[in-house]
Amino acid sequence: MTQQHNATDDRSRVRRARRSVGIVFALHGTVSGSFATRIPWLKDHLDLSTAELGLALAFPAIGASLAMPLASRLMHRHGALAAVRALLALWCAALALPAFAPGIPVLCAALFAFGATAGMADVAMNAQGVDVERLHGRSIMSGLHGLWSAGALAGSAAGVGAVSLGLDARAHLTLVALALIAAVPLACRGLLDVRPEPADDPPPRFALPPRSALLIGAVGMCAILAEGASMDWSGVYLQDITGASEAVGAASFTAFACTMAAARLAGDAVVMRFGPVLTVRISGLLAVLGGVLVVTARVPAQGIAGFALLGVGIAVVVPLAFAAAGRSSAHPGQAIAGVATVTYTTGLIAPTLVGTVGEVFSLQVSFGLVTAAASVLVIAAGVLGAPRRGGPVARDATTAAGGAPARGAGEPPS
Repeated sequence: MTQQHNATDDRSRVRRARRSVGIVFALHGTVSGSFATRIPWLKDHLDLSTAELGLALAFPAIGASLAMPLASRLMHRHGALAAVRALLALWCAALALPAFAPGIPVLCAALFAFGATAGMADVAMNAQGVDVERLHGRSIMSGLHGLWSAGALAGSAAGVGAVSLGLDARAHLTLVALALIAAVPLACRGLLDVRPEPADDPPPRFALPPRSALLIGAVGMCAILAEGASMDWSGVYLQDITGASEAVGAASFTAFACTMAAARLAGDAVVMRFGPVLTVRISGLLAVLGGVLVVTARVPAQGIAGFALLGVGIAVVVPLAFAAAGRSSAHPGQAIAGVATVTYTTGLIAPTLVGTVGEVFSLQVSFGLVTAAASVLVIAAGVLGAPRRGGPVARDATTAAGGAPARGAGEPPS
């Protein structure tokens, strides 16, 4: 009777953790979606050229690259729950900073902080997601990233509404930041407080990604290049290339986020049916088709359709990359951090690459490169297959009496 009661408690704990980590992903996405709709405002407000905007958008990449490796050390020292809660709150707060920049130097500093907090929060919440997936015993990472996209959709939809109403970006982003900060403690209430074993050494502050993560990260990199480029440049692209209005330009990201959210929410079922490799190959073909529509667009409707199809095509790749990383090593946390560093640093560099190529050549050439990267998904999908499963997750603070890990710490609940 006691064993049955404990098993029921464990399953209930895992369900709570799954709900909480899903809300965390949604909040993180809301920040990204809110910011993306205001990039055209930043360009106009500060009278930035395409090259200057691209330069400024390099600073999130710099901040993330330097800060991401610190996330695993924070989780080791303070536990997963405290790390996710603190880093997510800092990321929400950083949303308001760029809008108050009086010029490009302060904007670059604000975007550095924006990227640093984004990267650390991302590593912490994805590590939590992989831990919950192991306890749950079935694929959930695509769904979690779908909730991130749903949050991005909500943030972008609110941003489109704010633009349409003529609301100043400083007021808009500050109000969103305050609301999200207030939601963080409630969102994190059910997370697992995963902690290292007492004998485990702290991870290094900075380390190269493990070898097992490099090929997986390279595939994720191709998808995140398209994601980062579409998030930050879709609005500007439609305005400059197709003559769309600011509101229609903002709506292009909404279409991208909407299709990505739907594909990710359905992704776990698709992967279970067809497997990760075939799923990613078909997704790559859809992404290439979307990129071709974007590059050849001369009217806003075709551009929006292209960005929407890009969202479908790349939706499941990054979640599957994190899941594959967690299975690829006996030290899944380090592998996840390595893949996160490779993929999300690429995503944060992508806007700068698009801006630089767009300034030298054109934005169509920039998205031609994005389309070429999407074609790599078709060729290299095999690395996201099912390698050996690594060791158990780190010790959870909610353990059974006597210090032994609760049932499910290294295996799915029955």
